[in-house]
Amino acid sequence: MISKKERLRVNIVWVIGIFLVWELGAFFLAGVLNDPMADAKLPYLHTIFWVIIQNFSELLGAAGLTFSRAILGFILGAGVGFLLAIVMSLSKTVEKIAFPYLIFSQMVPVLGLAPIIFNLVRDMNTSRTIIAAYITFFPVSVNMLSGLTSVDNEKKELMYSYAAGKKSIYFKLMIPYSLPYLFAGLKIAAPMSVTASILVDMLGSSGGIGVKLLYSLYSGTKDMFWASVFTSAAMGIISYSIILILEKKFIPWKKEVVQKEGA
Repeated sequence: MISKKERLRVNIVWVIGIFLVWELGAFFLAGVLNDPMADAKLPYLHTIFWVIIQNFSELLGAAGLTFSRAILGFILGAGVGFLLAIVMSLSKTVEKIAFPYLIFSQMVPVLGLAPIIFNLVRDMNTSRTIIAAYITFFPVSVNMLSGLTSVDNEKKELMYSYAAGKKSIYFKLMIPYSLPYLFAGLKIAAPMSVTASILVDMLGSSGGIGVKLLYSLYSGTKDMFWASVFTSAAMGIISYSIILILEKKFIPWKKEVVQKEGA
């Protein structure tokens, strides 16, 4: 079993290695090949970090606007997906009817759906939230349903033998059993909700990190473009990390199982 210190040491080595490879690649393009588009293709990493520091408050405000709407949409979509999975697990008929429509809903591209949603609600913040929820509910619903249907019949029959009702079986057996599946879906959906919110920004919003990306791209400010890209990536990493923290809090037994298997 790898200790926390060893894992931290490995991560630091990886970060340093990526930094050095990136810097060498940027130097090769600019200093060896003399590529006139080197700044756009692969700028120096330290330059990007310096731009982020110089424009930190501006980038933070734009990212906060986008991220807050992504969180609202994520919570809404996760709630809808969770409840939908419960309903489908209660009735096979509902599952057979609803599941094809769930799959069909994901065939509609976000870039095509976002203008439709905006024309209906006439509010960019609401559009961000709805699109983030739309992206979130499907992986949460599918993964949660997989967990609910994976519960062994013997365990359910044992609870029935103790005169447990449907409510008790769900709250004491099926939902706790399905939490690893649920968090697997949440970890997929969290960065996707941020991406969806950024895409909506780029379709005509007056603020947000997507607007920064779009304006810097068309204005030719390459340093700000790359700084916005890194800020967007950081938002996705933060959203994923939040779900990891919640997973450790709500599924403490998962860590114990992993430790026993590694022993």
